[in-house]
Amino acid sequence: MDFTDHVWTECFSTFLGRWMHLDPCDGIYDRPLLYETGWKKDLNYIIAIAKDGVYDVTKRYTRNWCEVLSRRNITPEPALSTLLSSITRDCRKNLASEVVSALEERDRNEAEAVERDLYSKDDASISLPGRQSGDKQWCISRSEYGSDKNRSWSSSGPMRKCIDGHVTKIYNAFGPVVSQLVKQSSSKSRAVEVLEIFKNILVDLKKSPFRTRRVSIKSLSNGAQYVVNQMLPSFGQLLDALSLKMESDTNGRIDICLASDPVKTSIALPVLFHALDNVIHNVNQCDNFNKHSLSWPLLKLNRFCSGLVLASGEELPFGIATSAFDGTRMSKWEEPNGARGCWIIYKVFENQMHELVAYELMSANDASERDPMEWVVEGSDDGGSTWRVLDKQTCQMFTKRFQRKTFEIQSQGVLSNAFRLRFLAVRDKQATSRFQIGSIDLFARSQGNQMMNSLTNEAYEETEEAMRKMDEA
Repeated sequence: MDFTDHVWTECFSTFLGRWMHLDPCDGIYDRPLLYETGWKKDLNYIIAIAKDGVYDVTKRYTRNWCEVLSRRNITPEPALSTLLSSITRDCRKNLASEVVSALEERDRNEAEAVERDLYSKDDASISLPGRQSGDKQWCISRSEYGSDKNRSWSSSGPMRKCIDGHVTKIYNAFGPVVSQLVKQSSSKSRAVEVLEIFKNILVDLKKSPFRTRRVSIKSLSNGAQYVVNQMLPSFGQLLDALSLKMESDTNGRIDICLASDPVKTSIALPVLFHALDNVIHNVNQCDNFNKHSLSWPLLKLNRFCSGLVLASGEELPFGIATSAFDGTRMSKWEEPNGARGCWIIYKVFENQMHELVAYELMSANDASERDPMEWVVEGSDDGGSTWRVLDKQTCQMFTKRFQRKTFEIQSQGVLSNAFRLRFLAVRDKQATSRFQIGSIDLFARSQGNQMMNSLTNEAYEETEEAMRKMDEA
């Protein structure tokens, strides 16, 4: 809580071992100097409120402590420190002594780190923008617009990192499952039945307590148990993608439970459910469900992930550019002024060179007039300095919400380390100024063969090996 009228959050990172600035309004994290350097705010008091205490964290957000101190005239500094310490002690009075000791040790370490950072030099390579959320004139009236007064309000926001490795793992993990169904000569209806059984198992698991999620195969009907036991080895990779594992006891009871951090499972489950619905839809669309079905778009392998994304504009805080790559229907990239044209650039992880062979777009949850209708896909082999057209689409129409459209790239052998989608028009630009898209998935060519084809034998081998190990156990 900032006394100059702004509220944000801090999250304790166990990986970094410290508190981390996190501003959901502007979609920026771990940039504590955002307000002083970017927004040009004259800070005074910044107070952090937690269940185990109340803290003065102002020093974390400034490199001009002497100036800030001159504006802190509500109460003497010792009186403020005494008051906050008293409130913190009261918050901790019912905690165990060892917990209090650990918190006090954390507080000391935090205070030392803040004092060190207070006099550290800024990283000149980091550009901190003026305020992005809120109306332009409102931000200017609050002196939060920053120093770049000439920038466009709909211009590109910050470069964002896609945290979507779990999405790619889930997409890949359906390969062994579908391959095993084909190997068993399952009909389309039988394949859908198996996938629905697995979905229901995970729905039950999702309903269980967050930190102790567990579901037993024994709770299923005898018929469903038989199906699951037959297919379970092929689901191993998918469970791993969800941070889940199988456990069995001497009585033959098999449970599915958490394998690691429950947060990972919570993030991955919505992606799984939405991807599973799409797999079921694609199975039903197959003319013949057989070995020849093991290709795009039923199998979606080699999805790009962990790249950097830059967009012409975005709607804060929920319509940011990376929302197009998070694998769920619950979010979307929204460009407030994109109806007459907008763009999004995807830079490949670690600047690697890959060939784009296919991509998939999904319509968002509402407002069909904002759907893309015409676009161009381009690739760049120099990080975005020059572009080459890879695909063009016109007169495309999404007839349903959450509808997926897949497109294959006809030009072959073009390696790129960045891709740009230029959306030229929406479905009804007279009815809206906005553009939106539910998801964008980009797929690379698998090494040494036609796209995705190498999965067939590999998936068969993985499934057979898992079945053999289960039989031996």
